[in-house]
Amino acid sequence: MGARDKAVSTLPRPIMLPSEDSFLFDSLASKSPKTTRKDHIRRLYDILQLCIHRSDLPRARRAWAILARCKEIKWTTLWSTAVYLVGDSHSRGEDVPKQLAFLRELMLHIGSEREVILQEMIFRLIILERYQDALDELELYLPSFPYQDNPVLHTYAGLLCLYLSQSSEDEQEPPRINESTLREARSHLERAMALDPENMVASSFLGKVW
Repeated sequence: MGARDKAVSTLPRPIMLPSEDSFLFDSLASKSPKTTRKDHIRRLYDILQLCIHRSDLPRARRAWAILARCKEIKWTTLWSTAVYLVGDSHSRGEDVPKQLAFLRELMLHIGSEREVILQEMIFRLIILERYQDALDELELYLPSFPYQDNPVLHTYAGLLCLYLSQSSEDEQEPPRINESTLREARSHLERAMALDPENMVASSFLGKVW
């Protein structure tokens, strides 16, 4: 081996970044990383998603804590993942109050996602069987823009009103109907249909309140 060949052999080998196919999950606009740092971030995102799929929340939270501090990550675009990682026992619902508090905080900081975040709040209140609280929350926002033009929120409001319009002190007795609340249910479902004529949920229940 000549002197030139020996010199070349001692040069550091270039780092070969993996191809896009080597990542498990799409993220960061699915762009192939061009630096070692970005490659590490993509690997960490894979770890986060894999831990979530395996319900390994402690490791998922540690991965998230690192990702959220990376300047390349706009964590507000991954807020739904952050909500899922709040608490320890999602399957039993004990962490829903913590998630609700976090969602309220998010609504103050992510204006573009407020409608979707409100839907998440309503869904979690329903999980807790806090139906009146869910309806009160909707009635607070629905009169204002842009919530008033959201067919999903009106559908939620209509179904909650329909449920709450039926009350019975004795489970053996047929429920008594609150006509005022039933009219509210009809109004919300009609609004949902006006905004989204193909809304099958609103359509099916609207036929039951006439």
